[in-house]
Amino acid sequence: MIVVHHLNNSRSQRILWLLEELGLPYEIRKYQRDAATNLAPPELEAVHPLGKSPMLELDGRLLIESGAIIQTVLERVGEGRFQPAAGSADHDRYTMWLHYAEGSAMLPLMLQLYTSRLGDGAAPLKPRIDSEIARHLGFVEGELKGRDWLVGDGLTGADIQMSFVGEIAGVFGLRAQYPAMDAWVNRFQARPAYARALEKGGPYAFQ
Repeated sequence: MIVVHHLNNSRSQRILWLLEELGLPYEIRKYQRDAATNLAPPELEAVHPLGKSPMLELDGRLLIESGAIIQTVLERVGEGRFQPAAGSADHDRYTMWLHYAEGSAMLPLMLQLYTSRLGDGAAPLKPRIDSEIARHLGFVEGELKGRDWLVGDGLTGADIQMSFVGEIAGVFGLRAQYPAMDAWVNRFQARPAYARALEKGGPYAFQ
């Protein structure tokens, strides 16, 4: 049995989407953010010391980190779906996106999220954060121009991993500046499996 430890309004929503695309049975254990602090509840620390979501149990093993979860699920139970053939140029590109999403793209977006709560105190950092966001969203925009998906001709785990980047860009009102990325977000959000994941995961503020 696959178990997803799912926190509302978090990256774990994309893991539910992955499992819905694969049509795999799974159990959701839901956790709610603290209404005052917006932090994950301490109950998640009972599952893993970091207390972060997503966490996924597969064959009795606990996995953390979205990219690792997506890669492991597809390699172990994906039956070749949603990933390019090993050793191909597309597979190299696919692996790059799995790491790029959290390794580079999300950092300036998260800095923007955190510093937005500081008011004028964030002013010295704002130009650098804005320039880094523009650099990374511009890169994603360029990679999506003329194509529907990030790798090959169809949806892959790379799109699922990168989806949160596009959604957070929308939270900041930036997607209109990047029409190829905006079309990509609209495309994956229109998928039936995405809708099923939302229904099962509960309210999600990043649509």
